[in-house]
Amino acid sequence: MTSRTVSNLRNVAIVAHVDHGKTTLVDAMLRQAGALRAGSAADVDRVMDSMDLEREKGITILAKNTAVRWPTPDGETVKINIVDTPGHADFGGEVERALTMVDGVLLLVDASEGPLPQTRFVLRKALERDLPVVVVVNKVDRPDARIDEVLHEIGSLFLDLAHADHHLEFPVVYTNARAGTATTDLAMAGTDLRPLFEMLIEHIPAPSFDPDHPFAALVTNLDASPYLGRLALCRVQHGYLKRNQSVAWCRLDGRIETVKLSALYVTESHARIEADDAGPGEIIAVAGLADVTIGETLADPVDPRPLPPVTVDEPSLSMTVGINTSPLSGRDGKKLTARLVKGRLDAELVGNVALRVFNTDRPDQWEVQGRGELQLAILVEMMRREGFELTVGKPQVLTRLIDGRRHEPVERVSIDIPDEHLGAVTQLLSQRRGRMEQVLPQGAGWVRMDWRVPARGLIGVRTEFLTETRGTGVLNHVFDGWEPWAGEIRTRPTGSIVADRTGSTTGYAIEQIQERATLFVAPGTEVYQGMIVGENSRGEDMDVNICREKKVTNMRSSTAEEFVKLVPPKAMTLEQALEFISDDECVEVTPLAVRLRKTVTDATQRARARKQLKSPR
Repeated sequence: MTSRTVSNLRNVAIVAHVDHGKTTLVDAMLRQAGALRAGSAADVDRVMDSMDLEREKGITILAKNTAVRWPTPDGETVKINIVDTPGHADFGGEVERALTMVDGVLLLVDASEGPLPQTRFVLRKALERDLPVVVVVNKVDRPDARIDEVLHEIGSLFLDLAHADHHLEFPVVYTNARAGTATTDLAMAGTDLRPLFEMLIEHIPAPSFDPDHPFAALVTNLDASPYLGRLALCRVQHGYLKRNQSVAWCRLDGRIETVKLSALYVTESHARIEADDAGPGEIIAVAGLADVTIGETLADPVDPRPLPPVTVDEPSLSMTVGINTSPLSGRDGKKLTARLVKGRLDAELVGNVALRVFNTDRPDQWEVQGRGELQLAILVEMMRREGFELTVGKPQVLTRLIDGRRHEPVERVSIDIPDEHLGAVTQLLSQRRGRMEQVLPQGAGWVRMDWRVPARGLIGVRTEFLTETRGTGVLNHVFDGWEPWAGEIRTRPTGSIVADRTGSTTGYAIEQIQERATLFVAPGTEVYQGMIVGENSRGEDMDVNICREKKVTNMRSSTAEEFVKLVPPKAMTLEQALEFISDDECVEVTPLAVRLRKTVTDATQRARARKQLKSPR
């Protein structure tokens, strides 16, 4: 096979741990390459984070591609396709899918925080695909930057993950993405991103292709157009494609159909433009394939040769999603039926390669499997905003049998805390069957702890962790393999305060209860039997009458005009609610409210079930 390269094209993915500055760096690259005009509608911070949820949470959820053109010293202009990837561990499937589109990666590392768990995950995936890596040490302007130590940690990480000797050699660029500067020598301050672009063009190889191989393109992502329907985003591996050309559509089930493409787009800056043709290495979007899915191949109709499909790691967490069955269902949302919920879950599977959906023993409830709590919570939040009402169960870890033994997923946890909280955090994670691997001083009274903890031990740990560290600690984790079942873990030491009747809450009742509980509802809130209205300070559940009113008599009282002092209720977000609930509880999600309730709302049935569990068989 005689391969050739496309010298004026580069495909690169920017990968890093969450909040290390990937999207900010892409903004700076777009501006300095002239892709964003100052003062234009697109000239905003984090232009690649186009979803409302991405802007609200400050994270990237979906991988997206853009393109810039950069002149080289010899007068040639090189087009650089840049794929911005998520940094959160729960969206690792997006990173794995993005790596199939590129020929190299920019690995961003914070100059203060250094390599974190997701840094290890994305670097491992890049080296498994033998992709060249350019290391970018970002945020070098931070007052607490420790560049020499971070470079040593990066070298150790490469040494741990490398599959070949050439993986241990990597160029390094130092950047300040917010200021838009880069340098290869810390003794010389950077003025723009030219050193980064030059390093990228020099070390990321140009796309290679076989001139004798017929046309072949792998579908790596999906999008939608209001005018053209579903769009398939592809990386052209070999050959050339023209607009309105007929191609062989190689399906995942082995079928091959000949279809005519109705549109062909390429990316320029942050927009798609129509193109007459596209060649090897180009990232394109095509229309005309009504139900195309990720991993399928577009090929030459005369000689169709399917490409290997996209594969990602298996899910490690699951939860049940069903229709809203509470007494208040149907008041807020418009999409209530099982058919609509199932249709929406099936639609999500088309573009999300890391999710799985399975039927349960109930026709109105399904098991949704994913990478982590945040990924599943984002799905529920998107459905909620679309008008769905749902009942969501407690996240559960998935187990598998290996050599006849039950194994569970284990997470690698990295924690940065002030050293006075070292004992409290050690006790917290030890109770959850965690194993400490190392403790490193970070200076200025901070330490970094590395742990391996069963994934089920991390469900609900974040709130308790922030309480123990008084809001100062930073916790990151990523999937790190399977280990034998660690035994029973009690993740929540407190019980629930449960309403025992339907009605509206009163200030008089709340005042009597708030001394021994943290409440989630304010006076005047409508509740129903079985709804969780607070957190008990003790380990058992407590049924209360939170609708009780003060009796009125015709006798005068010296305390009749006293003001009632109420503690403000604790507002629960969707993520906090999923962390809080126990195995016999669930979350009711509507467009206007997030409520917690018992799975069985009737108090008599719950008491009977508890009695049966306690009685010896």
